[in-house]
Amino acid sequence: MGLLAAALWGGTDFLVGLNARAVGVKRAVYFGQALGFVIMSLLLVVFPAYLLKSLAAPLNVWGMGVCAAVLTVSGALALSKAFALGKASIVAPLVTSYGVVTTLLSWASGEHISLIEWLCIALCVFGVILSSRHTDSGLPHTTDASRSIIYALLAAGFYGTSFWLQGQFILPVLGPITMLWLAYLVGFSVLVLIVVKIKDGLKIPPLKNCMALTGASLMNLGGFSSFAWGAAVGSVSVVTVISTLSGGIAAMLGYVFFKERLAKVQVLGVVLVLVGAFVLHLKT
Repeated sequence: MGLLAAALWGGTDFLVGLNARAVGVKRAVYFGQALGFVIMSLLLVVFPAYLLKSLAAPLNVWGMGVCAAVLTVSGALALSKAFALGKASIVAPLVTSYGVVTTLLSWASGEHISLIEWLCIALCVFGVILSSRHTDSGLPHTTDASRSIIYALLAAGFYGTSFWLQGQFILPVLGPITMLWLAYLVGFSVLVLIVVKIKDGLKIPPLKNCMALTGASLMNLGGFSSFAWGAAVGSVSVVTVISTLSGGIAAMLGYVFFKERLAKVQVLGVVLVLVGAFVLHLKT
């Protein structure tokens, strides 16, 4: 399940950039949220027990769930913008550093962090610095690489904070299915208000774009489902660690299909971020 989640999320990250460049960042995220909301709503109609069970949750838990959902959709917007501006081979691995944010928030809330975890955090930070360097003047720079890195780190910050809130306060009470439905509900509601102000924002895209948008949404939902299933029947830590390979998968797809080239120092930075994130998830 961890490998399946990594493959699906890697494919999602790859398609996110295509969709953002084709129909715009906000519209791409909107259509993904809309489809996810419809699917999760149908799931709750078929299995209403999940929602009924969570209705007994305190209002403050639902409030934190809404906050986590807003952070998640903010992360999706930042991630889509990052892929639209930059290279998947850099953006995707940087986003996997969301574990650094989650770990630091856990530490701030009183949890102990080991020396190895601090070293992994430092490794990720050093990798981010190397990934943002452009030392090879012979490489073509057709995208705003610096801005894409900033948006990728913003996405990691939003996702890391959202995952910390969910793991600490929300999932034990609402459960993964209700939380995922709430995330799509909030995301869809927020994006409707944003996209309706864009000219032809709610207009259905061309068929080829619809296929890519649908594929990204279904793979993202499949990734979350695989992750939840693997965590439920096996080890959460193992599933989490293996799922971080999604950044490497997206990077490979970008290299294969877009022939994205990186300077040697950038490759080293990407590898350090992936290794740091992998070991950090393994230890937490």
